Amino acid sequence: MHAIRPLIPLFIAAGILLAGNGVQGTAIAIRGAQEGFSTSLIGLIGTAYFVGFLLGCLYITRLLNAVGHIRTFAALAAITASGTLLLVIIVDPIAWLMIRFAVGFCFSGLFTTIESWINSGVRNETRGRVLAVYRIVDIFAVTGAQFMLPAFGAGGFTLFAVMCLMITLSLVPVSLADRSNPTPPAEFRFDLKGIWALSPLACIGCVTIGATNSAFRLIGPLYAEGIGLSISDVAVFMSVGILGGAVLQYPLGYLSDRFDRRTVLLVTTAGAVASGLFLASMAGTSPSLNYLGIFLFGAFALPLYSLSAAHANDHAKAGQHVMVAAGLMFFFSLGASIGPYLSSAVVELFGPNALFTYTSVVHGALIVVTIWRMRARGPVPAESRGPFSWLLRTSPVFPKMARGNNGNDARNGSTSDEASSIDRPQ
Repeated sequence: MHAIRPLIPLFIAAGILLAGNGVQGTAIAIRGAQEGFSTSLIGLIGTAYFVGFLLGCLYITRLLNAVGHIRTFAALAAITASGTLLLVIIVDPIAWLMIRFAVGFCFSGLFTTIESWINSGVRNETRGRVLAVYRIVDIFAVTGAQFMLPAFGAGGFTLFAVMCLMITLSLVPVSLADRSNPTPPAEFRFDLKGIWALSPLACIGCVTIGATNSAFRLIGPLYAEGIGLSISDVAVFMSVGILGGAVLQYPLGYLSDRFDRRTVLLVTTAGAVASGLFLASMAGTSPSLNYLGIFLFGAFALPLYSLSAAHANDHAKAGQHVMVAAGLMFFFSLGASIGPYLSSAVVELFGPNALFTYTSVVHGALIVVTIWRMRARGPVPAESRGPFSWLLRTSPVFPKMARGNNGNDARNGSTSDEASSIDRPQ
C-alpha cells in the first residue's frame, strides 16, 4: 500500500475515464438506434472513434512534450466532456461522426497521459501489484459502467450528463495529486515494415482482433437489443462478455509461456470461432444462452491481443519492444477502424445474428494465417520466450509499463536510454 498510495489519485482518474469510455460506446449504439440511425451509420460512427484514437496514438507525445501532463489532461478532458454533451444536444449523424472522431483522439491522449504518469512512479519491485490494481480498476469500471444504461436510460439527457460529469470529475484527482509533472515518454515510432518482418502473424492477428473486438463493443449492444433483450439485459450481456475476457487471460498466458504460443493462439481463436457460431446459430433469443455464449466469446476473443503481442515480443531484439508495442497498437486500431462499419453492414443486410457470423469468419481467417505461419517458421525456443503480460488496449504506454520500469526489458536488460536512442524518430 505504501507504494500504491501515491498513485491512488491517478487510479481514481483512470477508473472514471474507463467507466465513461466503457459506457459511451454502448449508449451511443442504443441511442442511435432509438433516433432512427441505420445500423451501418452507427457502425460508421464507431469507425470514426477508432480513427481518432489511432491519430491520438500518433500525436499525443508531441502534446505532452509541448505542455506537460496536467495541461494535456485538462485540455483533452474538457474537449471530451464537451463532446459528450454535444452528442445529446446535436442529434445529427454528421455531427456525431465528427464528435466521436474528436472523442476518440482525446481518449487516446487521456489514457496515454495517465499511463505515462503511472509508469513514471512505478518501481520494478512493486510493478506487479500496481499493474494488478490497474487491471482490477479496468474490469470493475468498464463492467460496472454498463449498468448506468438501465439506471439512467439512453433516451434522454441524463446518461450523457452523468458521463460528462464523470469525465469532468476525473480532472480533480489529477489536478490535486501530490506529484511532480513526470517526463513525457519518447515519441512512438511506427516502423510498420520492421514489425511485419518480426512477426506477420502478430500484425495480422492485431488487425483481426481489432476488427472483431470493436464489433463486439460497439455493435454488440445492437445485437442484444435486436434479439429482444431489455436495456437491463443489454447491460448484463456486455458486462458478462467483458468479464469473460478476464477469466482466461492468465491460464492462456501460462500455457503460452510453456508451449508454442502459436498453438495456444490457434486453439484460442478456434474457441472464439465456436462461441461466435453458438451465438449466431444456437443461442436464439434466450437471455441465459446468450449470456453463456458471450461469456465464452469474451473468454476466448479478448485475450488474443495479449497472446499476439507476446508472440511478437518473443522475436523482438533489445530496444525494439517500445516500437513493437506502438506498432501493434497501430495495427489493432487499424482493424478497429474497419470492424464497426463492416460488421454493422453485415448486420443490416442479414440481421442481428450475423454479427457473430462475421466475427467467426474473421477469426476463422486468423486460424488459416496461424497455420500458414506455423508451417513457414519454427517455434521460438522456450528459453527465448519472454513472460506473458495481460495488456490493456488503452494506449501504447501500457505494454511499456508492463515490461519494466522506464521500458526495461526483463529478459535482456535493455534500458529506456537504449530504447529511446533506437526508437525515437530521427
